[in-house]
Amino acid sequence: MSNIQQQDTDYPMVPIQAGEVDLRDDRVKTAWKAQVNSFLLSPVPVTQTLYDFIMQGVIPSADQSRIPAVDVSWIDAIRFCNLFSRQSGFKECYIISDEDEHVLWDRDADGYRLPTEAEWQYACKAGTGGYRYGELDEIAWYDGNSGGGAQEAGQKQPNPWGLYDMLGNVWEWCWDLYDVRVYGSYRIFRGGSWAEEARGCGATCRRRSHPTFRIDDLGFRIARSHYEVKLSS
Repeated sequence: MSNIQQQDTDYPMVPIQAGEVDLRDDRVKTAWKAQVNSFLLSPVPVTQTLYDFIMQGVIPSADQSRIPAVDVSWIDAIRFCNLFSRQSGFKECYIISDEDEHVLWDRDADGYRLPTEAEWQYACKAGTGGYRYGELDEIAWYDGNSGGGAQEAGQKQPNPWGLYDMLGNVWEWCWDLYDVRVYGSYRIFRGGSWAEEARGCGATCRRRSHPTFRIDDLGFRIARSHYEVKLSS
């Protein structure tokens, strides 16, 4: 990943090169491949400090931590992305209508957005081949070491592409619908959390819920599609 450098922005993002990822749904015993275009992904989940500042204008104090934002619904995360994009001078990715019932993604927009499920898993695995990119206690907060709550992001070892807390700490919303025929508007979240058993913290573990669902171990991280890059020498 070192041969690409991102453009300068106020919010740090990690450039992810294009590639391919194998996805599966163990519920219905299906598997498929997905192509992933190059994109940017935040190195840590969105923190409560940043979330409050963007959504409510709350100025953080000097001693506020980097604990991930939780109790955030999918639609909350969508609204955060649009507002953060607007404040950063980017074009909003999402068109929201009918009292949050319908959300369209403008794929030509350069603003902040949720990663797709394929992007999330591709970035999580970071070129590794197993269920996890390292030893669980070294890379993740889960029910065996979290002390019963979310911890500051970035304390555990990152994956090979410099992404922290991809497993454990908080579940992370993705853009995708889960299964429209069975679950309607339910959206996917990935990665496990501080409250999850070890087996639930893996790169291919999939969960879903209604886009208005909120809980104390569910947050998100943000992506961007369009950016300028330069090849390093």
